[in-house]
Amino acid sequence: MSGDGLRDYELVIIVSPEVEDDAVSAIVERVQEFISQQGGQVKEVAPWGRRKLAYPIDGFKEGNYVVAQLGLDPQSVRAIEDHLKLTENVIRHLVVKLEETKEDEEAAEEEVAEEVAEPDAPEEVAEPDAPEAPPPLAERS
Repeated sequence: MSGDGLRDYELVIIVSPEVEDDAVSAIVERVQEFISQQGGQVKEVAPWGRRKLAYPIDGFKEGNYVVAQLGLDPQSVRAIEDHLKLTENVIRHLVVKLEETKEDEEAAEEEVAEEVAEPDAPEEVAEPDAPEAPPPLAERS
């Protein structure tokens, strides 16, 4: 979780395939500006490029995907979603809250504690038991 009451989110937007690559960058920049105006932080942006859609959206069979990692105030998520709905060339979007579960945090803490306790301790490997040999032919009936 980010500081200052911001939560971690992932944003996926699909831009119309009719939009040129330079224009996709411009759309992403405008979305980033809007997020900043809402008090959010854009941590990372990863353009995935043009990909085939799982099903047609507005008659399109492919779209330009962009994924971003954000820090947002929970109240501003709705405003960002409304803004994306009104952005003409964004044909689909999804905002997902990223949350570490308590079990994940505990597992990470345990791993760190184990590494600190025995940093270079060799692991003991048990040798497998040899299979039992069959009885001699004289004892078989």
